[in-house]
Amino acid sequence: MKTHLADSKDHAVILFDGVCNFCNQSVLFLIRHDSKGWFRFASLQSETARSLLQKEPHLLQVDSIVLIEQEKIYTESTAILRICKQMDGWWKILYPFIFIPKMIRDPLYRWFARNRYRFFGKKESCMIPTPEIRERFLND
Repeated sequence: MKTHLADSKDHAVILFDGVCNFCNQSVLFLIRHDSKGWFRFASLQSETARSLLQKEPHLLQVDSIVLIEQEKIYTESTAILRICKQMDGWWKILYPFIFIPKMIRDPLYRWFARNRYRFFGKKESCMIPTPEIRERFLND
């Protein structure tokens, strides 16, 4: 099932670093905590990501999370907080942090993103979804 930006009213799309161990584990966590199936996923290294971001060429160089929701694109801490808002359970309570100015939130996010390979390691290639979760991933 190929989803395009025009279809993002039915689903939000999360673009993630497909070689980052932390990012891959986060995607699996999100799938478990998204009972409505709102999120779809694609690695930033994929042709799908390049296609979705073609209208925003400056984002083609982003190497951390991108959220496409309701045809709008969010990055860094804003993307994370908007994702929390849609998750099952207590994660929703993190969303009010959106009111903290980005100039405070984003440097913390960038510090973590810069160090994620050092903290959690890196894969040689992108994750291959299992058959059970394959429909949540966008095809190339």
